[in-house]
Amino acid sequence: MTLLLILVFTLLGSIISVLLAGLILLLKGQALAKATDRLIPYAIGTLLGAAFFGMIPHAQEQMGETSVLPIVLVGILIFFMLEKLAIWRHCHEHDCATHTHAGSLILIGDSLHNFVDGVAIALAFGQSIPLGIATSIAVISHEVPQEVGDFVILLESGYSRKRALFFNVLSSLTSIAGALLTYALLPVASRLVPYLLAMAAASFIYIALADLVPGRRKASSLKSLALEMTLIAGGILTIALLHHHE
Repeated sequence: MTLLLILVFTLLGSIISVLLAGLILLLKGQALAKATDRLIPYAIGTLLGAAFFGMIPHAQEQMGETSVLPIVLVGILIFFMLEKLAIWRHCHEHDCATHTHAGSLILIGDSLHNFVDGVAIALAFGQSIPLGIATSIAVISHEVPQEVGDFVILLESGYSRKRALFFNVLSSLTSIAGALLTYALLPVASRLVPYLLAMAAASFIYIALADLVPGRRKASSLKSLALEMTLIAGGILTIALLHHHE
């Protein structure tokens, strides 16, 4: 049952996210910008909620008196180094500076990113179903705008729409590989679970604060700010409610 849930939700977080992103790209101009503009704040909330309400508390519970926070800090620094090596950074906007990156480099980064997402989903379901569902929601919510950005990068790099879709689906399959590998190794590496959960939490925090938040820093009206905060709060509340019922 656990393996089935892992496979189903990993597929939802990868291939279906690519297909949804492809549908969103059918929108034009202001409609496309508005769609991604609404998705990103919600994704920020779900990522932070999954890290702080789910992964970190579960990791801390298993580590006892040893603090999990240094591991989360080290994880954030590791993802910073990966970004500096240009294999982690992702564009979640339909118009951003990362579009200057080569399409092949984006696919490498996307594959690594999706692999980590698969690891996170498998680890979460290994702990509990609510944690697994909450983690999957966080993955899906940030994957859709990410894939929109990746599609645009590939199109601007000379890929046709069909070729861009094919390679995005192909790179998304690494999440399944990450999930299956993690599930297979959990019985023999159970002692590593809290450390891996902490690293997964670090990846979610880094994506939210380094990839998503910077694009929201532009000056805006109070009405726009209120909408953004409502969407972020909605994402956090979604995750909090799942863990409340756990």
